[in-house]
Amino acid sequence: MKGLKFLPLTEKKWTDFENLFGKNGACGGCWCMWWRIKRNEFEMNKGAVNKKLMKKIVKKGIVPGLIFYLNKIPIGWISVAPREDFPVLNNSRVLKQIDNKKVWSIVCFYIDKHYRRKGLSVEILKATIEYAKKKKVKILEGYPVEPKKEKMPSVFAWTGFASAFLKAGFKEFERRSATRPIMRYAIQQ
Repeated sequence: MKGLKFLPLTEKKWTDFENLFGKNGACGGCWCMWWRIKRNEFEMNKGAVNKKLMKKIVKKGIVPGLIFYLNKIPIGWISVAPREDFPVLNNSRVLKQIDNKKVWSIVCFYIDKHYRRKGLSVEILKATIEYAKKKKVKILEGYPVEPKKEKMPSVFAWTGFASAFLKAGFKEFERRSATRPIMRYAIQQ
């Protein structure tokens, strides 16, 4: 998409993040905390507390992901950071760690409803690869869905679609579930 740009989420860009996620915090008050805290904490924290927890991460100077802009308007989000920032991944038998290699994980997408189904996920992934190169990341890892049915509501695809990852150059690395491949992109330094 012509004019698509991204910026890391920092304190300076917090208002853009709030505007993109809206008063409900994207998907049911998540504020992109699903993979960062235990499930019982997540459920208790839905909404305002999850928002405060994410803001606390940002205030510490940690970049939890990238905001995508079109003509200076925030239209998309991708959560990308070192895998250890997402401890709940290892609680999943499907998404637990594969090996001891240092990876950065892509755990969440959020795209404004007016911009969905336009191929934006592929562009966001390609831009994320470029960001990861600048950060000297060697491996990016994603946990997309591969739906059994042709159409899947966007709300259930917050980890992305496997087809978008493939188009961006990721390769399937492991599969422990029919619908959840673990995909990797090896960055040449």
